[in-house]
Amino acid sequence: MTVGIDLAAEAARTAVAWLDWSSAGARLVRVELGADDGLIVEAVTGASKAGIDCPFGWPDRFVEFVSAHRAGHVRVPEGLAGRVWRRDLALRVTDQVVHAQTGLTPLSVSADRIGHATMRCAALLAELARRGRPVDRRGGGAVVEVYPAACLKRWELPFRGYKRVANLTELGRLVDRLLEAAPWLDLGEYEALCRASDDATDAVVSALAARASALELVTVPEGEQAGPAATEGWIALPTTSLDRLVTEG
Repeated sequence: MTVGIDLAAEAARTAVAWLDWSSAGARLVRVELGADDGLIVEAVTGASKAGIDCPFGWPDRFVEFVSAHRAGHVRVPEGLAGRVWRRDLALRVTDQVVHAQTGLTPLSVSADRIGHATMRCAALLAELARRGRPVDRRGGGAVVEVYPAACLKRWELPFRGYKRVANLTELGRLVDRLLEAAPWLDLGEYEALCRASDDATDAVVSALAARASALELVTVPEGEQAGPAATEGWIALPTTSLDRLVTEG
């Protein structure tokens, strides 16, 4: 069983999806909208792997910058334009790697509203650790950080323009394409909900990404990336086609 969590700052926009895997494929057995912290912890503890669509931490250099600012010791690097030196404050190492590999730039956890969701995520990760579920922000433990848009792009599926009620047609097109690319994926009674809620669909994609991570078919930090990934988090990008999520199992 893999779980996908489309995490928002509040329960109202948070969705959780459960995928049950077999040699024949995957079946969507449960979807919950409006998921609170208790439900999320329950879902993760009952899964072999959970993918969470939310940053697992803040940029190390941003943390250092805030500490220096508090002490009154901020120093601007010489010879760099403001936008250049601020990049490492706004984007984590993994965000920059994702941009280099996919052309997509994840929201900045230190300079965008995604920071509110990350505060919630930090509390959830701490609770999971207290309950004995290993948390490795590099993705090696019970949870892995995922980015649905980048997953969809890697799987050559629509990855933009399907958010919000005004774009339900595009959301339906995405679901159609997903089912064509993965005929072994059974959305069952929840197909209509996926066509009506981009949160639900993103949760399903996150559960698929969790499966890729469980099979070690995702990007992992290399060399100097490993240190920052352990504190900032690491977005696991699929390195495989959708079909291998079944054939490798």
